[in-house]
Amino acid sequence: MILIELLPSALYAALAFWFMRPAADGRRAGVTTLRTGALAATLLIHAAVLALEIFPEGRMRFGAGDALAVMTWLALVFYWVESLSSRLDGLHMLALPAAALCAAVPVIWPGRHDIGNADTLLFRAHFVMAMTAYSLFTLAALHAMLMSAVERNLHRGRLIRLLDSMPPLLVMEGLLFRLITIAFVLLTATLVTGIAFSEQVFGKPLSFNHKTVFALLAWLVFGTLLAGRHFRGWRGRLALRWTLGGFFTLLLAYIGTQFVLEVVLGRG
Repeated sequence: MILIELLPSALYAALAFWFMRPAADGRRAGVTTLRTGALAATLLIHAAVLALEIFPEGRMRFGAGDALAVMTWLALVFYWVESLSSRLDGLHMLALPAAALCAAVPVIWPGRHDIGNADTLLFRAHFVMAMTAYSLFTLAALHAMLMSAVERNLHRGRLIRLLDSMPPLLVMEGLLFRLITIAFVLLTATLVTGIAFSEQVFGKPLSFNHKTVFALLAWLVFGTLLAGRHFRGWRGRLALRWTLGGFFTLLLAYIGTQFVLEVVLGRG
């Protein structure tokens, strides 16, 4: 079973080496197609392994390691879809080594615990939307920091070798706002289901604890960012600051509590 769980990590590592090797000009189109197909197959294998790990024997078990694995899987799915219309080899070269590490974390650090109310469809829908929204916002924050690094290097008149293969900043900015838009829609749906159907989802009335408050604050930050982008044309450093501010607000709502419960208090 451990070999099966480590298979996605090994495949991501192999793909990382393959993506780092430049293709000859005459063979570039064919190699790109092969790489795209190989990444799609690896993502399907990883999805199947995640399903086996998170839903064993009809139950639902989840931990911080699974959250990292799911987050990197979603990141690669997003970049894979975008790579069908734009060349994103540079982003893949960064994302694949990270995915190789994160896919192995659930094996090295299982730390899973049973999720209550997981037998109801509404709870599972709420959980999937929340996890996907958080993962995409995390990816947006990392993407924003990468954009900032590329911009700083451009202003200095040079790019280090790793950043030299990145897509143009305008392409990366478009990716950033598509990420934020999708994540914002999912966060909205998460808050609506959590607030309107609290008893059906969690089995108890809604309590306005710190998680709910910080999640609502994050929703306001990202909503303001998207409105500023649409009506005022916000971009560049201003957009990056709002992205990182919204992410850290969301971080206080979720990861802070998870870390305390699983690592500090050992309740995994």
